[in-house]
Amino acid sequence: MHKLGKYRESDRMSDLINDNYNTLSVLSRFNIPLGFEDREIGQVCRMNGVDTATFLAVVNMLADKDGACDVKYGFSLEAMMGYLHSAHDYFLDFRLPSIRTELTEALKNSRGDISQAIMRFFDDYCDEVRKHMEYEELNVFPYVRGLIEGRRRTEYNIAIFRKQHDQVEAKLAELKNIIIKYYPGNSTNELNAVLFDIFSCEQDLASHNRVEDALFVPAIVELEKNG
Repeated sequence: MHKLGKYRESDRMSDLINDNYNTLSVLSRFNIPLGFEDREIGQVCRMNGVDTATFLAVVNMLADKDGACDVKYGFSLEAMMGYLHSAHDYFLDFRLPSIRTELTEALKNSRGDISQAIMRFFDDYCDEVRKHMEYEELNVFPYVRGLIEGRRRTEYNIAIFRKQHDQVEAKLAELKNIIIKYYPGNSTNELNAVLFDIFSCEQDLASHNRVEDALFVPAIVELEKNG
């Protein structure tokens, strides 16, 4: 039984969601549907072909606000890469396009350079996020799969990724502050709603990066040492 961290495989999945609704995004990225009744976390994971240790590593990391929880135990790197790939698809194909649509609607009746600047800033940010995540998909994931299969690339190591792994949520924080501090006129429900979504996306990206930095990268470092 997986016992490290706040949640265990014997806990009910519904209790996990009620304790922290943000873990709904984790369910989605592991392709776990709702409707699990009172089943335990381990049962739900097995029913959906999900590695329980990997699922618990992620939810316990995200539930640990102080960063003190030891969740560095034997999760599956393949399952972790599947989770991260699903997160990339979520941000690039759903979350960011959805925010752009909301932002365009909220600014449609506004005139002035600030509205155009906000849209350009957002589009530049999306390009930055896409490049960052495509780098992982095209370089990091194949490298890790090679390590798992016993193939080591001498010209590459995870330290290169660490140097390039800037916090992509920082630019979104700038956009948020531009809207708060400099957007003229009266506040509207639409603009406040999209600002709320930007706050939420910023937190989600920070959590995504935390999983990579605190779980994924250290596991690869260990694989490199032992490979």
